[in-house]
Amino acid sequence: MTSPDLSEHGVPRGVRLAVDVGSVRVGVAVCDADGILPVPLKTLNRDPKRNSDVKVLVKEAHALGAVEVYVGLPMTLAGREAQSATMARAFAEHLAAALADADLGCAVRLVDERFTTVEAHRNLRAAGMDSREHRRVVDQMAAVGILRHALDLIRGRGEAGEPVGAPDLRSGEIRSDDSDVRG
Repeated sequence: MTSPDLSEHGVPRGVRLAVDVGSVRVGVAVCDADGILPVPLKTLNRDPKRNSDVKVLVKEAHALGAVEVYVGLPMTLAGREAQSATMARAFAEHLAAALADADLGCAVRLVDERFTTVEAHRNLRAAGMDSREHRRVVDQMAAVGILRHALDLIRGRGEAGEPVGAPDLRSGEIRSDDSDVRG
């Protein structure tokens, strides 16, 4: 068995995306193949009826050659899933199915997103951005926080988050690997 190609920072090489799912917008961030610098990519309008947001993410994953997508999982301060976690889980499952159907070999994992939006607002204020302008980019910045957290977990543990099994849209069964690492 060959070991994965690691960057000098101890992260398996490959572009990664992160997604901050809200009821109105989806923020997206990306990092370089060495896992050094997560940056904002775009904000999508949430579209649970036509799933155009998921389709755009699949196109981005394909265009960038992404190896993983991290979806933020809303957690309470006590470490329990927040009410909006159901929406994030459903989004992650749908995204995993769409990526699998596109034969991209791109894993989807759920990652704790506590404080990412609060941190994003704080960073935008510190950068001098007017609070009325935050709405345009805060979801992207929250996705950057999710990706930064995932990369830190990879450096510390070797992987990050909880794998998401993709439901087979034709049979209704869950496609999954056998690992279950939370973080």
